[in-house]
Amino acid sequence: MPLLYDLPLFRPPSEGDNLIIQATLGCSFNQCSFCAMYRSKRYAERPLEAVCADIRQAAADWPDAQRVFLADGDALALPTEHLFAILRELAEALPRLARVSCYATPGNIGRKSAEELALLREHKLNLLYFGIESGSDLILKKITKGTTQRRMNEVLHKAQASGMKVSATVILGLGGSQLRDEHIDGTIALLNNAPVTYLSTLQLVLDESIAEEFQRKYGEPFKMPDDLAILQEQERLISGLNPPQPLIFRSNHASNALALAGNLPKDKEKLLLQLREAMAGHRPLRPYYLRGL
Repeated sequence: MPLLYDLPLFRPPSEGDNLIIQATLGCSFNQCSFCAMYRSKRYAERPLEAVCADIRQAAADWPDAQRVFLADGDALALPTEHLFAILRELAEALPRLARVSCYATPGNIGRKSAEELALLREHKLNLLYFGIESGSDLILKKITKGTTQRRMNEVLHKAQASGMKVSATVILGLGGSQLRDEHIDGTIALLNNAPVTYLSTLQLVLDESIAEEFQRKYGEPFKMPDDLAILQEQERLISGLNPPQPLIFRSNHASNALALAGNLPKDKEKLLLQLREAMAGHRPLRPYYLRGL
């Protein structure tokens, strides 16, 4: 019998073939003006008994599952003992379990001690999906992200020191046409200091339900960049990246006009060549009808 999820349910593209267990509902922050993912939900911690029942039910159907994603947007917000109980149940029910992952906000990483993070990693919660969105303090304020470049740098170093891997995302287009360089240059500054294992870019898509709110909070007229401007942002970003450790780069999310894949810094020139071919019209872009969130 399949699990009954509290919809809508979101997960990173790379978790599409993995087991999803809903540990929380919604997002405890839920104020980012560009994001409509959890607007229909009130944040709540699911009762431990219900989560464990889901784990046992899922294990009966898929006993060989090796990777688990803890939904919704804020599993790391759970008290550490609550998380430990979920991880112990997963380990007991799934003997081949190799990795547990979840979304993580700067605030939730910051509220966990270094010792707690290390223990969670030992219990196989070892991959955190982290939305950088932008490294520019100005842009972060305009999109109501609730953090700063400095704070993100601190918590990303903290996650690395605990042994956690981080899969970070950047949203192209958040600077609009006016603040494009501010957005990308701030992001380069952060990523050239903060260690991440994986980096993905998404392309800004505003749900109609939040477009007016986004514009109001942005505080100045926002002009959505076209595909050429987005490719130019991507080129500027990749050109400027010299990360403190090698990272795996992807732009394969369905929102992107151009799918890219490589390792940085090793594949920088290859990725830049593909971008320049696309900008010159020699490499096809993803059709609009195939794009989405």
